[in-house]
Amino acid sequence: MSQENAYSVNPGKQLVRTVDGVDYLRIPVKTHLITKEDDMADVVARYPKEQMQEGDILFISEKAVACTQSRAIPMEDIHPRKLAVTLSRYVTKTPAGIGLGIPETMEMALQECGTVRILFAAFCSVIGKLLGKKGWFYMVAGPKARGIDGPTEGTIPPYDHYVVLTPADPTGTAKRLAQALGYPVAIVDINDLGANILGFSEKEPSMAFLAKALGDNPLGQGEECTPMGILRRA
Repeated sequence: MSQENAYSVNPGKQLVRTVDGVDYLRIPVKTHLITKEDDMADVVARYPKEQMQEGDILFISEKAVACTQSRAIPMEDIHPRKLAVTLSRYVTKTPAGIGLGIPETMEMALQECGTVRILFAAFCSVIGKLLGKKGWFYMVAGPKARGIDGPTEGTIPPYDHYVVLTPADPTGTAKRLAQALGYPVAIVDINDLGANILGFSEKEPSMAFLAKALGDNPLGQGEECTPMGILRRA
């Protein structure tokens, strides 16, 4: 049986990715719909643990981790201030999602990062655009702002009406989950534009390697219900 047939692969995704001349499998792990009622340590023990092998790394979507930490907030519970409404109008939309391009997500960025930092990031963004540079806003605002997800088409309900923040203490959480699982764990923010590694339980391999290995988003973004996957050398 070929590797492609041995494992289920999300539609439009590839099982194998080559990094520095070496092939790696990215095996999606299907779960139930994860909510704040779940403990992620129980989830990793229930679903991927029996599939793990020596040398494997479990990677988990930051959104799934955040949901277990009550960091998924219904849109109707967010009340954007006028500043959030104004700033959101100037956010560049990308194929990866709306980012801070709606008042609700911008309001949460103001709350998470502080008004002064977000205003300074907006100022830097203007300067960057004048110089022909992109990405200065998120570079200054930081990972908490960059990782905020708003509702997008295809997001599995009920999270299609939620704003999801970045997980609290992603590195500490990754280490706690690694202890529960018995294998290395990475918490990742991946979309169709690339991957950011928010927390990893180990020092090796590097986060840059993990970003390369997962950069094409093997988990998908919606109804696949695969919020985690196993990275394995082929």
